[in-house]
Amino acid sequence: MSELIPKHGGYRKLKSFQVAQLAYDVTVRFCERYIDKKSRTHDQMVQAARSGVQNIAEGSLASATSKKTELKLTQVARASLEELRLDYEDFLRHRGLPKLEPSHPALLSFKQLKPQTVEAFAAWVSEEVRRGSGKNTDDHGQTRTDTDNRTETSGSHCTSVPVSDRPCSLSSACLAANGALALLNLACYFLERLAQEFENEGGFTERLYRVRTAKRKKSS
Repeated sequence: MSELIPKHGGYRKLKSFQVAQLAYDVTVRFCERYIDKKSRTHDQMVQAARSGVQNIAEGSLASATSKKTELKLTQVARASLEELRLDYEDFLRHRGLPKLEPSHPALLSFKQLKPQTVEAFAAWVSEEVRRGSGKNTDDHGQTRTDTDNRTETSGSHCTSVPVSDRPCSLSSACLAANGALALLNLACYFLERLAQEFENEGGFTERLYRVRTAKRKKSS
């Protein structure tokens, strides 16, 4: 039976579940701060994040006896997280905020920190804002600047840039959105690995066939 029904550690031990759950917690906090609570986008983002978490859990519970069901629910989870990823990208684009490259110092710091809770995520955002040039930002993630010390730059993602060579400081909204995108990218990566495991190992039907074939060989 151990060959037919593999041991299962539970969905809470899955990396995909852990990362997706953190992305859900971050999204709830993000929407409370930066998205109008009466808007459809607010509800859609929270529901997409929740759907990703719930379908990973349901798929994991079904995995022992039905890999096909697990794969289907995994695909639903990934679709929900992809939808949420687009919402974050839209948030940045509509406000003229940059989508950071993986090599950006703020994201490198994020990857090194590996926040496990929404509090740790918020602490990372606060620390990166503190490391900036000390400018204040509004609720929409735009930077309030001192016009005596700064100059406008056309075609730039940032509202303005310092006269010096220092990079534009990033608002808390910009950092939170980019951090959430990093979490979603990681969650989708783990879900893709689950799908590949199904392709390589097969499901219950394939295991049942192997067990029956082995028993027939032993009895012959």
